[in-house]
Amino acid sequence: MDAWMFGLETPLMAALQHLLDVPDGEVGDKASAAGSGPTRTYVRDAHAMAATPADVKELPGAYSFVVDMPGLGTGDIKVQVEDERVLVISGERRREERDDAKYLRMERRMGKFMRKFVLPDNADMDKISAVCKDGVLTVTVDKLPPPEPKKPKTVEVKVA
Repeated sequence: MDAWMFGLETPLMAALQHLLDVPDGEVGDKASAAGSGPTRTYVRDAHAMAATPADVKELPGAYSFVVDMPGLGTGDIKVQVEDERVLVISGERRREERDDAKYLRMERRMGKFMRKFVLPDNADMDKISAVCKDGVLTVTVDKLPPPEPKKPKTVEVKVA
């Protein structure tokens, strides 16, 4: 049945339907090269970004990115800088597998996660730190000191 039969034909519903009609191929397929729609890789990455909430704070001397990472160790989290100004926080949460256990309900989100942030021009790319404490990842990017104001140039006036 089509969505229009139930009065659900809205831009949001059209976008969701478009995301569900994903070709089976990966990047580089004939279907994706023809521009027929997003690939599974694109949809997977978009979902991973949307499902990873983050708080971004500007402090007097730094920028702070705070992401909840319950149950993850340092080996499960990657913090990188791409293209000189894009901070990428990514990783994967895996379900523990046991042969003697049967899940009755699985509600916690598993799988890959990712967030990308374009850093401002005054971010110091050499001073980035990441700390994961009590399931909360905090990435701190220091700010560059403000440029010194230019002093006016004095020109000597000669009398002719």
